Amino acid sequence: MRSINRKTQGLFALLALSGLTLSGCGSSESLPSEGASEILTTTVNDGGWWCPEHGVPEAECAQCDSTLVANFKDKGDWCEEHNRPESQCFLCSPKRAERFAKLYEVKFGQKPPKPAE
Repeated sequence: MRSINRKTQGLFALLALSGLTLSGCGSSESLPSEGASEILTTTVNDGGWWCPEHGVPEAECAQCDSTLVANFKDKGDWCEEHNRPESQCFLCSPKRAERFAKLYEVKFGQKPPKPAE
């Protein structure tokens, strides 16, 4: 009888561990903080590919990586008013965000999180 109990306990432990492992498969839900929007956003683990603060791929985010600024300015792609690449200035033209959102959707199969700014 004792061996059955140990087997049963082991089975329950294995099932519990499996449930915990499967429930954390890379996606997360962020809850709004007090005074924040009531909208919940679902994100995926993008492995650092996406800059959630600025809504562009991390490798292209001149707001996070100042070494990219000169290249954007050399190409004439710079918004002096908002101090960011014109092509990434969603303040001047919110429609520009659509291009980057489509890249995210193709890569991850869902809409990107809204940029913090």
